[in-house]
Amino acid sequence: MDTPPLQQRQYKDRLFKAIFGRDTEESKKWRLSLYNALNGTSYTDPDALHLNTIENVIYITMKNDISFLIDEQMVLWEQQSSYNPNMPLRGLMYFSQLYQIYLTENRKSILSSKIVKIPTPKFIVFYNGSEREPGSWSMKLSDAFIREDRSGDFEWTAEIININPKCSFPLQKNCRPLYDYISYVYRVKENRKSGIGKKESVEEAVDWAIREKLLDGFFKKQRAEVIGMSLTEFDMEEFKRVCYEDGVFDKAVEAAENFLREGDSPEKVARCTGLPLEKVLELSEKISVNA
Repeated sequence: MDTPPLQQRQYKDRLFKAIFGRDTEESKKWRLSLYNALNGTSYTDPDALHLNTIENVIYITMKNDISFLIDEQMVLWEQQSSYNPNMPLRGLMYFSQLYQIYLTENRKSILSSKIVKIPTPKFIVFYNGSEREPGSWSMKLSDAFIREDRSGDFEWTAEIININPKCSFPLQKNCRPLYDYISYVYRVKENRKSGIGKKESVEEAVDWAIREKLLDGFFKKQRAEVIGMSLTEFDMEEFKRVCYEDGVFDKAVEAAENFLREGDSPEKVARCTGLPLEKVLELSEKISVNA
C-alpha cells in the first residue's frame, strides 16, 4: 500500500526527538547521556535537564526539536538530514521565542532599570545527511548578512556535528543511545542503497533493531510509531529532492505564502499546495517575523 501523504500523518515527532526529547523516564535518561557525552560532564540526575521545547499550539509557527535548561544554560538541539546553511538564523529565531517564554515564566521584564540575566545559549545541530562534511564545524550568522560585517558585533553560531557512523565515533562511544539511533538510521539507508523499497527498508531496520535490543527495547515497544515516523521523514526528504529537481518548489512556496498572507491556516495551505506541513509552518514563521 502506498504511503499516505505527509500532511495526513499523525506522527508529529521525528525519531530523534522521540528518543531524546520526550518527558518520559527513558528519554530523560538518554538525553542526560547525550548531554554528558557532548560536554564531558557527569550529571546523574535526569531531572537536572528541564525541558522547554516549543510545541504548544500558541507557538505553532515556532516548533523546535529539543530545548532544555541546565546549569544556567539554554540548550537547543536540532537534527537535520539535509544540509541547511540557514541554521544560525533559525537558531536566533528559536532562542528569541525561548527567551520570551523564559522571561514570562520567571516574571522578568526587559523594561526593568536593572539588567535582566538570562541563561547562556548553546545551539547544536546533529547532522546525518549524505553530503560529505567534516566531523564538526561552525556556522555564523554573519555569513548571511547582505552587507558584509566581520566585526562580530552581531553574531550567532550554530555548532554542527556530523553524526554519521564514521564521523562521530568518540561521541557515539560515550553515548550508547546516540550509537543505537545512528545504527538504526544507517541500517535504513543501507537497505535503500541496496534497492529495497522504502517501507520494507524501514520495517527490516526496525526488526533488526529489535533483535539487537537497541535503545533498551524502545523499537519493540514503539514499533508502529517508529515505522510511521521514519516513513514520514522519508516522505519529507523525497519531497525536497523531487521539488528541487523538477523546479516546481519555488512555485509551490510562492502559492503557499500568498495563501498564508490571506489568513489561511497552515494545515489548509499544506493540503492545497502539496507542501509538507513542516515547510508551511516555516513559511508562516518567516511571514510573521517580517510582518
